[in-house]
Amino acid sequence: MNKASGPSGGTGISPVQLAVLRGRLEQIADEMDATLFRSAFNPIIAEAHDASHGLYDAETGETLVQGKEGLPVFVGVMAFAVRYVIDLTRDDPPKDGDVYIFNDPYEGGTHLSDFKLVRPLFRNGKVFCYLASVGHWHDVAGNVPGNYNPAATESFQEGVHIPPVKLFRAGLRQDDILSILRTNSRLPLSVYGDLNAQVSALDLGHGRLNALLDEYGDDTISAVFAELRARAHLQMQAHISALPDGDVAATDYLDNDGIKDEALPIAVDVHVDGERMVLDFSRSAAQCAGPVNISRSTAIAACYVALKHLFPDVPANAGVLDPVEIIIPDQSLLSATAPKPVGGYTETILRIIDVIFTAIGKLDPSRALANAYGTINALSLAGHRDDGSRWVMFSFFGGGHGGHSDGDGLSHGNAPISMATIPPLEILESAYPVAFRRWSLRPDSGGAGQHRGGLGAVYEVEVLANGADGFFFGERGRHAPQPVGAGKPAALNRFSYRADKRDDTAPETPPMTSKQVGIRLQRGGSVRLETPGGGGYGDPLLRAPAAVATDVRLGYVSTEMARTMYGVALGADGAVDDAGTAALRADMRPETSGQE
Repeated sequence: MNKASGPSGGTGISPVQLAVLRGRLEQIADEMDATLFRSAFNPIIAEAHDASHGLYDAETGETLVQGKEGLPVFVGVMAFAVRYVIDLTRDDPPKDGDVYIFNDPYEGGTHLSDFKLVRPLFRNGKVFCYLASVGHWHDVAGNVPGNYNPAATESFQEGVHIPPVKLFRAGLRQDDILSILRTNSRLPLSVYGDLNAQVSALDLGHGRLNALLDEYGDDTISAVFAELRARAHLQMQAHISALPDGDVAATDYLDNDGIKDEALPIAVDVHVDGERMVLDFSRSAAQCAGPVNISRSTAIAACYVALKHLFPDVPANAGVLDPVEIIIPDQSLLSATAPKPVGGYTETILRIIDVIFTAIGKLDPSRALANAYGTINALSLAGHRDDGSRWVMFSFFGGGHGGHSDGDGLSHGNAPISMATIPPLEILESAYPVAFRRWSLRPDSGGAGQHRGGLGAVYEVEVLANGADGFFFGERGRHAPQPVGAGKPAALNRFSYRADKRDDTAPETPPMTSKQVGIRLQRGGSVRLETPGGGGYGDPLLRAPAAVATDVRLGYVSTEMARTMYGVALGADGAVDDAGTAALRADMRPETSGQE
């Protein structure tokens, strides 16, 4: 069909100059990221990179540029956060040197652990743009150390709620605000260190951007922002145009909300018509009692991340969503209102990404991706060291990514909502009184397929201090990561624990499979986590027998799984038994097998 031309920058900026200045602007955001990662006290920021920085429009708050090392999910939500500040300050405009701080999860997105700092940059007495920093703080009060409370029924149980307030007024730090923040944490030194690191990142970005504006002029950089947005819009239109017109749907489920043991559907209906796409989540569950609700801004950000995965060449700015209409009913699981708990937002946005991947894969099989492992498996352990000092370990853990048209899924990767890394065990062991007794790949956890799902992992953590309380918040304990075509689902998530060092009793498991609070562990007690792999892509009987043999040799796939899922017989030496394999596959293959 004939397509409209879409927006045009019309700025007169040459392609070379645009590329140079785009790189310079992205470098500023990247340097802000690096400054925070080097300076933060908290391993979730310093090692895992659960943070982000960017530049945002002075009037709308929309994303102009974001750093490449921060969490992609923050691209969308930070635009809402900056817009929130802009709206609140229309009657009391900001002054040069002001810095706003807040963690409102309903207006600014995500959850209470993510603290946002927003700073205007002034040129010639007017706000030219905003710089913003967001980072996941280690502990911000609430009922559970580390703030992932799977039993929360109100946001008040998840942490302290700070509305937008001025941390700096005209460059002068407000120590009363700092005192409130430090007082409302079990780890005040960590709060102080992370906050200072975020302020330093904003200072660096402010100086770098001012220098760039002095070099090229305000008008030129404004024109670059406009052109980058226009090009992102056009690129996204082109990608949508390449999809077949039509309607597809996908549905997946959360295990439960931690309060009521019932599955919660997340469903999307996708409509493509020319250069426009509609993502309609009207069939998703209503907002629930437990902490798997998310705000509308968070849901929109998850859609952005999914589309950016599917169309990776599109720039990270607001233009990506211009050709996309997102429908989310009020008071749904994806548009929760205060004080509904939202602490486990990560689990829900991962399922949004899964259903979008599945739906788009039905329109264009070449873009089909089997589900990744689908949970961050947030684990908090907290107690007191032998010297009486408090410790709180919070971490998340990796799993497998889905198979795809180009090959097998990644093993032991991080969730597709972020560029974060999994904190190394050496860092965790040095910071907290714990010992990792196991940290390994989980055999047979990847879904079988022509392209195998990546493997999950097995972690065992022993408590070395005189007791600790454990809190676990996960998903995919009952609803496995889904495959593509004739591929097979991945293994389910498994969590278990032993209260003490005895190993002559069966380990205990959460009553709701993937969520539990108040696990009392003695010295020598341990927790064990077996994470899911990714779903498989395509018929397992089409996988090359030699590849299956290699998987078995490397310990990725058991001999039993090789026989039952892949139809591959192996000799005593591990080599493929060609005759046995042919016979197995002939018995297993229905008449329609292999017809994708």
